[in-house]
Amino acid sequence: MKIIKKIVIISNVCDRVLNKELNKLRMWSIILTPWNELPNAMKNEEVRKYYSILERKNFSLILKRIFDIFLSSILIVFFSPLLFLIFIIIKFDSPGKAIFRQKRVTKDGKIFNILKFRTMVENAESIGSGVTVKGDPRITRCGRWIRKLRLDEFPQLFNIFKGELSFVGTRPELPRYVEQYTPEMYATLLLSAGVTSFASIFYKDESKLLEGSEDPDETYLKDILPEKMNYNLEYIKKIGFWYDIKIIIKTVLAVIKR
Repeated sequence: MKIIKKIVIISNVCDRVLNKELNKLRMWSIILTPWNELPNAMKNEEVRKYYSILERKNFSLILKRIFDIFLSSILIVFFSPLLFLIFIIIKFDSPGKAIFRQKRVTKDGKIFNILKFRTMVENAESIGSGVTVKGDPRITRCGRWIRKLRLDEFPQLFNIFKGELSFVGTRPELPRYVEQYTPEMYATLLLSAGVTSFASIFYKDESKLLEGSEDPDETYLKDILPEKMNYNLEYIKKIGFWYDIKIIIKTVLAVIKR
């Protein structure tokens, strides 16, 4: 009986340690959240199909997170002089904070503050649409070339390091756009949102598509978002380390050709 009790005690201790480690991994967005712990909006048959695919790719998800931590930490150090220079230029160019924070949605529907260099006038959200159109008058002088070179995304290296974003994944949307998701679209929230994806590459000139629209928000939701989601859902099916590397390389090339 004493031996059985010891085995039970050891087993309970192991369970507690394992659960503690799993919670750490979950916090780092490495592993999938248990199905019964997902938000109700995500627990549908459409999402379940993609969940089953990701359940078989835990190693790829762990490797993905390790890569994110390693590369983001190196890039933060390497580009720190450039980040500081852009910060100073923005402060001198127009009134307001140099870093723009906005509520976005990432893994499991969690809200976080995405970081960007400010390329628009202060409080631009309150005087226009949630999306940017070509020739948007809210964009500042230095903001135009910062956006063209995609330098406004650099502060997101800190989001990546914290686990709120990944280098590759579905671009995080505004909460009000997520509320308009179809049941299948919610599958993209099984993973951390990303800085780039094939959708981002093919729709890098999204502002031109919205040019002239009487209601940019409605045009985005009805015409652009569904097409982008097709790429994002396909990514879940093909997710893997080398697939991410391919997307990152194509992103760099797309920025250079711009």
